[in-house]
This record gives sequence, structure tokens and C-alpha cells, in this order.
Amino acid sequence: MSILVLQIPKRQHLRARAVGSGEPETARATVDLAFARSPDGVVLSAEGRSAPALLPKADSVVAVLADADVSWHRITLPKAPAARLRAALGGVLEEALLEDADAVHLAVAPNAVAGQPTWVAAVDRRWLRAELAALEKANVFVDRIVPISWPDDPPSGHFAEADGERGDLGQAIVLNWSHADGVACLNLQGGLARAVIPASAQLAARWSATPAAAAAAEHWLGKPLNVMPPGQRLLQAARSLWNLRQFDLARRTRGARALRDSLRQFMSTAWRPVRWGLVTLAVMQIVGLNAWAWHQRAAIEAKRAAIQALVKSAYPRVSALDVQRDAAAVMLRESQTLLARAGKPGDTDLETLLQAAASAWPADRPPVSTLRFEPGKLTLSSAGWTDAQVQQFRSQLEPAGLQVDAAEGRLALSRARPGARL
Repeated sequence: MSILVLQIPKRQHLRARAVGSGEPETARATVDLAFARSPDGVVLSAEGRSAPALLPKADSVVAVLADADVSWHRITLPKAPAARLRAALGGVLEEALLEDADAVHLAVAPNAVAGQPTWVAAVDRRWLRAELAALEKANVFVDRIVPISWPDDPPSGHFAEADGERGDLGQAIVLNWSHADGVACLNLQGGLARAVIPASAQLAARWSATPAAAAAAEHWLGKPLNVMPPGQRLLQAARSLWNLRQFDLARRTRGARALRDSLRQFMSTAWRPVRWGLVTLAVMQIVGLNAWAWHQRAAIEAKRAAIQALVKSAYPRVSALDVQRDAAAVMLRESQTLLARAGKPGDTDLETLLQAAASAWPADRPPVSTLRFEPGKLTLSSAGWTDAQVQQFRSQLEPAGLQVDAAEGRLALSRARPGARL
């Protein structure tokens, strides 16, 4: 599954505004973001800087926060229900936080156990909301938020140029120091960094640096270290188990967002076998339906050919074209012609229709007063008939292939067309 990792710009703590003005925190939507893209979360395929709207697409998006934007607090996790855990954390950290507890977003370490010591990350809530809103406005939806460093053991240190400045020897270089007791950002100028990091920790720690800061870092450290480009460090942060999207910042997908997220997940690399399976199933269904339709069409054609062959053998003088057009009509016509030549009434003659009408005539009705015959049609008067009597008369004649039409006190008997629904 492809992954896109974004570096959220460092929060501007000092602003040119009056203190207490209440100006809302806003995201710098026009600032280009550093990003790294990977097809699997391990191999770096692309990195650079881009406006949010022009960022490459990926199956998952991870936002990374700078060390200076996250504060770390070691507490004993309160035993509280999930719905009240955020309030419980605010109460525990009320004295440790520099701001009001409601103005800070809190996130608990992964796999934390209630009643056990754990780490809690604290971030300015209004600023983080503004950054996420700016990304969503550019159609970039963040699935996870991770810190670029977190308390860890064994310790690790990463050297980088401060605010993108040149990494000259010992100048404008910042050391991000992560250890079991927290995370610190230390400037190499002066002796604070050496005072904070003991010699024993320097030997056991994992060291890395950006290419621009590598020379100054090796001079300060006194030994070679791993050169890690910014994109590779972003991928390393994305592989952590941390996710700061908790409590009120947890992902909530509804409506169109849920549909978009489901579609994006379905089109991801992990779902590729499912997509191929559905395509294969659809193709098999289409092929199967076409094969079945071909089989049914062949069976119908075979039956039609058998009927035509029977009509041709019974009436050799009939043209093949007439048989192909309507074999049933040809058979009916020729049968009636043979009956007429033999002096016997056909199915549409007066005698046959009268006999059929007499067989179904209601016993409580008097004999017919008037009748009229046309070739293939016999009309009888039905004055005084009820709807039930007409329906009974019709139902008795339908099995014999006769249809009865009732209108204006008359009953019209005729032979149903071949193949018509009776």
C-alpha cells in the first residue's frame, strides 16, 4: 500500500500581534510541504516540497509533527472508561501543562495499559486543527499523525540544520535527542548538548544526520554516523506505532467522506487481488450468460427447424419461404383447405363454432334469438346475460382454442390466433 508522509511546518510560536488579542490560529495554506512517498512504507520512491493541492496521491497519508511542536509527559494512565479518558488525562496533567487543558490536544502512547506508567503527547489543539483543515481543503486527508521523535530506548540522536540554514561547523545545527526520559531539541552551540548527553549515552545511541549537517555532526560527535535524507527520516517516523489522531481528532468518516475513503481503500494495492477477483467473476458471468444464451438460441432454432421440416413433409406443395415465415399459420391454413375439399367443417366454419357455442350455452338461458356469421367469426345475441354467465361461457370455450369477446349485448366467438395466449 503506497504511503505519503507530510512534514507539518513548525508552529510559529512568536507572532506579530498583540498579546491576548484572541486571533484564531490559522494554517499556512500557501507554504510548500516537505513530503516523502513510498510504495510500501520502506522504500523511498519520491521526496521534495510541494503545495498541498499538488501533492502526489497515495493510499494512505501520514502527517509528521516537528519535535518543537510536541511536549511529552510521563504519567500513570488513569483507569477511566474510553469516553471519559480525555477528561481524566486533563485532570492528571493540569499542573504540568503550560496552557489550559482544554486548549491542548492529548494522545496516549500505543499499547498503553490503565494503571501503568505511559507517555502522553501534548499538542496545541487549535493549531493542529487548523493544519488539518487546510490539508482537507486541498483534498489531502490525513489518516495518521505521528511525532518525528518520541521517547525511546535505546536513545537516538538526529542532527539537522536549523530552519533550513547551512550546516557549517557547529553553526545553526540542532540535535534532536530522543531517550527513555523524553525528547529534547538542543543547539550545538555552547556546552548544553554535551552536558545533557552523557558519554555513555553517546556510545549506545543511534546517530543520524541530514546530508547538510553530516560534516558538523561528525566533528561534534567525533565519529562517523548514518546520513539520513529528510525523506528517509519521514518514512522512519511513519513506521512508528504512534497515532496522535485520538479523542476529538480521531478519524470520523460519514457520508461522502466515508464513500471516498472506502473507494480509496478499495483502489489501494492491498485490495488489488480483490479487484482482479471481481473482474474475473464479472467476465466469467458475461461469458457464461453468452454461452447459455447461445445454447438456448441453438435449441430454439433446432425446434423451429423440426417444425418447418414437419410442415414441408406434410404439405410438399407449400413454398419454403411461407414455411419459414410462419409454419403454424401455414399448417392451419392447409388443414382447413383439406377439410373443405373433403366436405368437412373446419375449425372456423359455422357448424364448428355453433357446436362449440351450444356445448357451453348456460342451461338457464333461452335459445339464441339472432346470430351472424362471418368467415371465422360467429356473433350471438346475449341480452340479459350477467357478467358471471359471460365469464363462465368464456372459460368453457378457452380450452378449445376459442376466444369470446362480449360487447353491447353480443358474444363474438372466433378461433384464437396460433401461438396467442389464451
